[in-house]
Amino acid sequence: MAGLDVIWADRQDLPASDRGLAYGDGLFETIRVEGDQPLLLRRHLERLVAGARRLAIPVPPDQLQQLVGEALEHYGRPSAWVLKLVLTRGSGGRGYRPPTQCRPRLVLSCHAMPPLPAPDGVTATVASTPLVVNPELSGLKSLNRLEQVMASQNQPAESYEAVFTDTGGRLLEGTRTNLLLRFDGQWWQPPAEGIAVAGVMAAALADGLTAAGERVRQRPLPLSLLTRPECEGLYLTNSVIGAVPVRKLGCLYLPIDNTLATICDPLKLPK
Repeated sequence: MAGLDVIWADRQDLPASDRGLAYGDGLFETIRVEGDQPLLLRRHLERLVAGARRLAIPVPPDQLQQLVGEALEHYGRPSAWVLKLVLTRGSGGRGYRPPTQCRPRLVLSCHAMPPLPAPDGVTATVASTPLVVNPELSGLKSLNRLEQVMASQNQPAESYEAVFTDTGGRLLEGTRTNLLLRFDGQWWQPPAEGIAVAGVMAAALADGLTAAGERVRQRPLPLSLLTRPECEGLYLTNSVIGAVPVRKLGCLYLPIDNTLATICDPLKLPK
């Protein structure tokens, strides 16, 4: 297997011929790092490699792991920061049709840790346009994120997140978060095959809750569930913020439940 062409974002520019730039032909990961300790690194790299396999982009896992180690040394900071990996198919091919033999490109960059939401909950809005997920691309953290860009652009300034529904009005995910609902003493997540991004934090939380003896189910989440008395709380989750409760979604006020923090601290989950 050929190796990766490496771009250090603070030293080099991405060629204009890159297919990730031209067509969104690639994947990305955003990894929270505490000093020199990346959180959930194994899950991030496994998702990147699995996604690359689905797109037929050859990625040497050993080189990927080595480059992350180099990035931690190169960009390391004493406080929390974010390491971003962008994997593209590289350059070449005719139009959309990729080359028979590609030389993948990996872009590594360092970013400031975004402000964390208040632990007492955030306000979110329901995206005005439903999210339609192509089954061939479901779960992939691909570079194609125009639906998320438009929903973020249109959400009110006071809203922390825009939450997508499908065409049937069922909750799917946020523009940058996954959903976790506590309902009647159980934990519910939308079905994996229907969401755009299979979040590493969502998976880690499901594993952590299961290990603690909690029941975690995947099932459709109609908006009407949030108005039922059995609804105990809705969480937004991703690998940078961990998990934050939603206190208001649109015009609907939701209960705030602190059970998750007492059972499973999202930022102390195994790598």
